[in-house]
Amino acid sequence: MSQAVTLITEQVRERVRRDGVDLGRDRSLTDRYVRDAVRSYSERALSGSLPMLADENQAAREIVASITGFGALQPYFDDVEVEEIWINRPDRVFIARNGVSELTRVELTDSEVRDLVERMLQSSGRRVDLSSPFVDASLPDGSRLHVVIPDVTQKSWSVNIRKFAARIRDLQRLVALGSLTQQSAEFLRMCVLAGQNILVSGATQSGKTTMLNALLSAARPGERIITVEETFELDLTARDTVAMQCRQPSLEGTGEITLRRLIKEALRMRPDRLVVGEVREAESLDLLIALNSGLPGMCSIHANGARDALAKLCTLPLLAGRNIDAAFVVPTVAASIDIVVHCELARGGRRRVTEIVAPSGQVSAGVIEASTIFASPRGALEPTGSYPTKAAKFRAAGFDPSTILAGGLG
Repeated sequence: MSQAVTLITEQVRERVRRDGVDLGRDRSLTDRYVRDAVRSYSERALSGSLPMLADENQAAREIVASITGFGALQPYFDDVEVEEIWINRPDRVFIARNGVSELTRVELTDSEVRDLVERMLQSSGRRVDLSSPFVDASLPDGSRLHVVIPDVTQKSWSVNIRKFAARIRDLQRLVALGSLTQQSAEFLRMCVLAGQNILVSGATQSGKTTMLNALLSAARPGERIITVEETFELDLTARDTVAMQCRQPSLEGTGEITLRRLIKEALRMRPDRLVVGEVREAESLDLLIALNSGLPGMCSIHANGARDALAKLCTLPLLAGRNIDAAFVVPTVAASIDIVVHCELARGGRRRVTEIVAPSGQVSAGVIEASTIFASPRGALEPTGSYPTKAAKFRAAGFDPSTILAGGLG
């Protein structure tokens, strides 16, 4: 931001404080304030007392972004190709396009970073300070914000913004993008319609949330879907949907609402399908208990592979307390999870499904037996010839997986 633009921005801010208005609620008022300030500056610049503006329209856009948007980051919010923005330190601002990161030319100051974070948190009601050095929040447009401050970080504030984008709405879109084959998409659609419990696994940014959205688009129109997340990320179009997110404790340490609490509350809301955005800790136990009661559900988990995801899901419930042991958890996971879909982010930024696995429900030597239904030995998903051994839900829904896995798309 040039010295002239900085000066005009401060003049607009001073007028806003003097008039006591909220420019965030009235774009036309913002444009008028900025236009007046730019015109006034240009008139004074003609006398030679101030440097001329090279482009008044560009200057006006920068000022509006600084006052009502997110300053120097606003162009990246406006760029639909940018998926994520992060700040390691004020002079190290990165973005990601198509899964590939790049260093921008943006250079901020410490105070500008703090001002940006405060502006982002303004609508969320959440806070970040020495007593609470982490914050996870949703921006008004649905983007996800995560902030860590010193002394947890070494010197500078660390900021990550995972932008909200127009979600991939269905499995066919994933087929068009090359993330799935038509055959595997039809199989997954049948699994959703049959009420199979689906676990989506993968690394960070591998497309787990996108996959959950696409799978849920295949649900029956009359289903009541309850979603619970740490912060809102799922974007469902179903007509009967309730979305809930966690809440941080207040300054007094009260009022916290955890994922475990949300899962328990969701069960009282007459769900036809329960969706947990991601399981990381003891809430996995509550999810397993819900799924084991016959309620169809989905969730995601960080893992390196489909079988690793099952192993991890057998470990996380042990965090719930000493009275929970593997002798209970492992058979419960084997009985509860019907399908595991593993997503991968390739080095070039391409997101794809690399494996679809179906647990058999049996445990051998403490390991859950599972059949690989689709694999990608040559880079694209191919059927392996194995069929899901849990056939009861398919039969009850009137489906036969062999009609798809044998080669047809019926």
